[in-house]
Amino acid sequence: MNNNNKLVLIPVMLCFFAMGFVDLVGIASNYVKADLGLTDSVANIFPSLVFFWFLIFSVPTGMLMNRIGRKRTVLLSLVVTVLALLLPIFGESFGIMLVAFSLLGIGNALMQTSLNTLVATVIRGGNLAATLNFGQFVKAIASFMAPYIAMWGASASIPSFGLEWRILFPIYMSIGVLASLLLLSTSIEEEPIEGKPSSFADCFRLLGKPIVLLSFIAIMCHVGIDVGTNTTAPKLLIERVGLTLNEAAFATSLYFIFRTIGSLTGAFMLHVVKNRTFFIFSVTLMALSMAGMFFGQTRWLLYTAIAFVGFGNANVFTLVFAQALQSVPDKQNEVSGLMIMGLFGGTVFPLLMGFASDAAGQAGAVAVMAVGVVYLLSYIPRVGAAVTGKQEG
Repeated sequence: MNNNNKLVLIPVMLCFFAMGFVDLVGIASNYVKADLGLTDSVANIFPSLVFFWFLIFSVPTGMLMNRIGRKRTVLLSLVVTVLALLLPIFGESFGIMLVAFSLLGIGNALMQTSLNTLVATVIRGGNLAATLNFGQFVKAIASFMAPYIAMWGASASIPSFGLEWRILFPIYMSIGVLASLLLLSTSIEEEPIEGKPSSFADCFRLLGKPIVLLSFIAIMCHVGIDVGTNTTAPKLLIERVGLTLNEAAFATSLYFIFRTIGSLTGAFMLHVVKNRTFFIFSVTLMALSMAGMFFGQTRWLLYTAIAFVGFGNANVFTLVFAQALQSVPDKQNEVSGLMIMGLFGGTVFPLLMGFASDAAGQAGAVAVMAVGVVYLLSYIPRVGAAVTGKQEG
């Protein structure tokens, strides 16, 4: 099948849906905590594992793609993901869940690194940022569905075959198998890698290029703000408005709703406006949201601020990622590994925000996120800058 045939995007987008499976770790860890009687600190090990594996596996995955190709690396990630989803069907002991979530994190690190670059292969000459944004929208659908499928399975009104909330795993596993078979049967031509494969030193040496280093930090800020908002938004409503935890939990859903809307909007808008223009719009919304969360004292002002950061942050990853890839076109696999390693920012920011909130309340946590937004404002001149290859759609 020719790479320009848009039908190739069907299995690729189903892989993006499978990429969203990793977000089930949030709701799953809550059920595991209740079922096994774990403390918060022990239960939090499960989501923390996801970001840990990004740190370890992202750069090696970029090197692996040089050896076996992007499509085969995506297929490997799907196999690891399917195995991760298979294990909880047989039980939910602490050991089984620890291995399952570890494999889920490893599979997602492999997938995030290889799938984004595979898109660059499939749409060669097309609008990379817009296509990646649509992939993020598809991924968000899987993220949205996970809590509802788990709650559906946990209800007594449907047959769950003794799995209850764990019915989520075989359902997503089936979709993962389908994605694997469709991608396996799809022909995608990849350009051969010229020269010898890169070493670890060669990969990290790319951070010496200003655009790669600055993009890496931008990805860290994007993910830090993403995870930070999910953590802080409910706490703001509890602290400022006096809501209960159950009432304040809507803030997290609101963030995901507007992030999904933002991804879908970006997928279309990036076909008609310049990347830099849309990046400026997105980061401006984020700056306004930080002001709203820092000073806001009413429910609706805080809701508005949370919606703004959700919409704005939805497009940052794809714009930064596309800029970095297009800046070093002959080292896209290695650059992809470095960018995905930047997702480790999801561990760094919440840690700093925890210390800041202990010292100054939730305003302190917002201040840490605001530093990330200031950095993204400074990144604006880099978006759409003239480098090797086409930059803007």
